[in-house]
Amino acid sequence: MTARVELQPADGVVTAFTSGETQAMGLALQAALKGPRGANPLVGAVVIDSGGRHVVTGYHRGAGTAHAEADAITQAADAGLDLSGCTMVVTLEPCNHVGRTGPCTEAIIGAGITDVVYAVDDPHDPAAGGAATLRAAGVHVRSGLAAEESLDLNRQWFEAVAAKRPFVTLHIAQTLDARIAAEDGTSQWISSPESLADNHGIRGRIDAILVGTQTVLVDNPRLTARDSSGQPAPKQPVRAVMGLRDVPADAAILGDDGLAVHLPTRDPREALTLLYESGIRHVMVEGGSRILSAFLSAGLVDELIVYLAPTLLGSGTPALNGLGITSLLDAQQWEWDASDGGAVRTLGRDLRLHLRPQRRVALDHPPTRDTAEQAQGGY
Repeated sequence: MTARVELQPADGVVTAFTSGETQAMGLALQAALKGPRGANPLVGAVVIDSGGRHVVTGYHRGAGTAHAEADAITQAADAGLDLSGCTMVVTLEPCNHVGRTGPCTEAIIGAGITDVVYAVDDPHDPAAGGAATLRAAGVHVRSGLAAEESLDLNRQWFEAVAAKRPFVTLHIAQTLDARIAAEDGTSQWISSPESLADNHGIRGRIDAILVGTQTVLVDNPRLTARDSSGQPAPKQPVRAVMGLRDVPADAAILGDDGLAVHLPTRDPREALTLLYESGIRHVMVEGGSRILSAFLSAGLVDELIVYLAPTLLGSGTPALNGLGITSLLDAQQWEWDASDGGAVRTLGRDLRLHLRPQRRVALDHPPTRDTAEQAQGGY
């Protein structure tokens, strides 16, 4: 038997967890970091047997792929492992809806898993309610283990969901002296081929890519997702242009696939609202400097990816043209993001820097749906 520890949640209901479950949650949090940020949260799941021994680990690899719970169950099935009577420990409440994949609750019940421990409730209305479904099927469900760590793992995603706006990735390809174009306007290509390939990989999994009308008028980009051979990727993002000026009828961004949209506003929040209302849940902002600065100034960037080329220009177009900051005391603070391959990676001759906004305030212990009745056997 493994030792038991107890947590005292905000509602006063004591929930007990074994040391095996606590260790499994640590592994689940580590596994979650392997996935990419975006429309879906980072989630890890670990299955342990009745003695607390590790059986299998799963994680979510991005929109459209198996969720962490289903990933773990599939791995177990492929290895011929029987999960009957096991406990699943997961960093987020198992989902309860059919999207691009099936409900995790059904997969858990079908696998014969009898206990589920999760960290925090899923705030996303279409997916929420998984705990109740599991309990109704006779699964013993507890929540609150490593709640603060799990909430911090996805704090930007939680904020985007609460605000009903897309998750925002901001991308900058720049020189060592933070220039995105030379004095004569040339910018192709500051980034290495490897960085460009990485960027196209992101384009292939986001919902939309956003630029300003100035970028369209000056650079006339296609903004499509392309594979290593230069061919269009199977999944293409919506190509959004933000600004009050008209998009030229012959602009390359318009294409012939109906995926281009003009957002007649200079307000980043309004642009995100328009995209959200059209079903967009993950958008990547690509530039130029005015639109990059506008989103950063508004505090609407959830993830920052910078491709840093070992090049100096000395003059030219700066990546940012002012954030309204006049004192170091007011500087925006960012932290390295270890998810999706790490905070710093070498791509060809470039460095790929991955950051997220620094945590601003201490997180309160998040509420759960557990009640005294549930703790005593529930439903």
